[in-house]
Amino acid sequence: MFAVYIDNLVSKTQSCGYGCYMGLKCVSILMYADDILILTPSVSSVHLLFSICEKELLTLDLSINVQKSVCMRIGARYKASCVPISTENGGQLSWSDEIRYLGKLVYVTAGFKLCCSLSHAKKTFYRAFNSIFGKIGRIASEDTVVHLLKLKCFACLLYGTEAIPLNKSQLNSTKFAVNSVFRKIFDTKSCNCKRVRGVP
Repeated sequence: MFAVYIDNLVSKTQSCGYGCYMGLKCVSILMYADDILILTPSVSSVHLLFSICEKELLTLDLSINVQKSVCMRIGARYKASCVPISTENGGQLSWSDEIRYLGKLVYVTAGFKLCCSLSHAKKTFYRAFNSIFGKIGRIASEDTVVHLLKLKCFACLLYGTEAIPLNKSQLNSTKFAVNSVFRKIFDTKSCNCKRVRGVP
C-alpha cells in the first residue's frame, strides 16, 4: 500500500530527466520501503530533484527528516565543498563523507568511484561472534560454535556485499575477520585455519 501511496513521487522524479543514465535508462531515485536515494550527475541537479521530491512528499503529507538525511559526492570532484541543501521548512541537508543505507550495515563512502565501507559490518560481526563465544565457547563443541557462527554472524559481515563492488583490500580484510574468529574457536595462532582440525 505504501508503494501505491508514493507512486506519483516515483513517476514525477523519473520523468524530470535529472537522474543518472544507467545504460539507456535515466534513474533519478532508488527506493527501498521508506528509504529514498536520489541520484544525479551534478550538484545543481541534486537541488532541483530534491525540490521536486520534497514538494511531492508534502502533497502526500510526508516530510523529509533532515536529521537522518545527508548528501554525498562520488566522482572526480568528491572533495570539493558544496552548499547545504535547504528544505521548505528551513532545515538543511549537509554534505557527508559517508552515508548509511538499508539499515546499519551498508555504508557508502565518498570517493573517486563508488565504494562501501566494511568497518561497521566487521564490528557487528565481531560483536555477534563474541556474544556467542562468550556464552558457550568453552563448553560447547567446536562444531556447534561454527554452526552458530554461520547462522548468526556471517549475515552481519556479508550483508549487501553481493550488490556492492569490493576491492582486493576489502576482500582480504573480510577474510582476515573470518580467519581470526576461526583461530579463536580452534585456539590456534595459525593464519591458515582451513587446515586446522579438518575445518572445510
